[in-house]
Amino acid sequence: MTVPGLMIAAPASGTGKTTVMLGLLRALSEDGLTVQPYKSGPDYIDPAFHRAACGRASFNLDSWAMTPGLIDAIAAQAADAGLVIAEGSMGLYDGVASIGGTGHGASADIAKRMGWPVVLVIDVSGQAQSAAATALGFARFDPDLPFAGVILNRVASPRHERLARRGMEAAGIRVLGALPRRGDLTLPERHLGLVQAVEHPDLDRAIADYASFLRAHADLDVIRQAAQGQASGQGSGLPSPPAQRIALARDEAFSFTYPHLLEGWRRAGAEILTFSPLADEAPAPDADLVWLPGGYPELHAGRIAAASHFLAGLRRHAQSRPVHGECGGYMVLGEALIDKAGKRHAMAGLLGLVTSYAQRRMHLGYRHAALLAPVAGMAAGTALRGHEFHYSTIIDQPDAPLAHVTDADGAAVPETGSHRGSVTGTFFHMIAPAR
Repeated sequence: MTVPGLMIAAPASGTGKTTVMLGLLRALSEDGLTVQPYKSGPDYIDPAFHRAACGRASFNLDSWAMTPGLIDAIAAQAADAGLVIAEGSMGLYDGVASIGGTGHGASADIAKRMGWPVVLVIDVSGQAQSAAATALGFARFDPDLPFAGVILNRVASPRHERLARRGMEAAGIRVLGALPRRGDLTLPERHLGLVQAVEHPDLDRAIADYASFLRAHADLDVIRQAAQGQASGQGSGLPSPPAQRIALARDEAFSFTYPHLLEGWRRAGAEILTFSPLADEAPAPDADLVWLPGGYPELHAGRIAAASHFLAGLRRHAQSRPVHGECGGYMVLGEALIDKAGKRHAMAGLLGLVTSYAQRRMHLGYRHAALLAPVAGMAAGTALRGHEFHYSTIIDQPDAPLAHVTDADGAAVPETGSHRGSVTGTFFHMIAPAR
């Protein structure tokens, strides 16, 4: 399979690559092209924005957490598309020190493996010709990485654009667009990144504005023609489901689930039965497994604590069948959650975990876990790769550890998860089995 693609990347976070990504997805889709989006790295918010922009499910590709076979299997989702556009994370070459399933977790790993030329979005604020030195360094840092050119962002004036273009021309770097500085083209953010797509008050209009902005200030034809790709196999298949009938919490408090997992579960014949704890819905009574993904329970702790129908149904299920929670879902399975104002909210009490957002500390990074107890259909001893990102602090965790957990470099981390009976929880989000 060979579908031409591009990697939208940047020297660092905060340069505007998401605006470019969403604008390109919408504009090219409006032109009648079937565009398959991807997100490089362990992000569970951006793919929902991608889907809103082009109407197709977006998938993560992660060189640290995923084997080559899984990357190929996920890349095969683009088989019926005319073009792939992937969005990078952080800076183009940013990753971890130790190699994982395929690479170091950098966007450059994915671009290089798939043969997708890089479109580098450069914030030229406060510089002009000097931006070319940055672009030249990124283009030549890895001679084997395909490089399409740059999009200049936050250009202050026509004179500023001329000077920046002159520098790029002298360095032999192709300019694919020059976007004027506009303060109204930003998306709202909170502590884990962008505000979720479902919460945006007028997302479709915002994306339409991005598309018009890109049409006016970038050469879409040249960008499209720069796309390339190299053949990849069908891969070793998507991850298998942990149960046949899975009750999956899904609403504004529980939304962080990787799309490739859900796609793999469905393709293997599993039934995914969604329900909303915030609407006080109980999980399906005939489900084999209840899965509470991460999200923002700390913003809705009072509503969750008052959701008596949800909590009763969850406790009833846990008497005979497995329940698993990831990050925010794990916190809800615990005894209590203390919000940022210091107020304590009683949670499900299926585990002894007590967490606090009044004592904030960032926990961020890849995780390798070896299970010490089963998680639904995953046996003890199973090795998993995942990612952890939250600001909660553990006040109490009296139950037995669920896994031996290390970071990307093999150093043990204290957030081991825990289990009690058939109830399990982890602070990391599972991405894939480690094999």
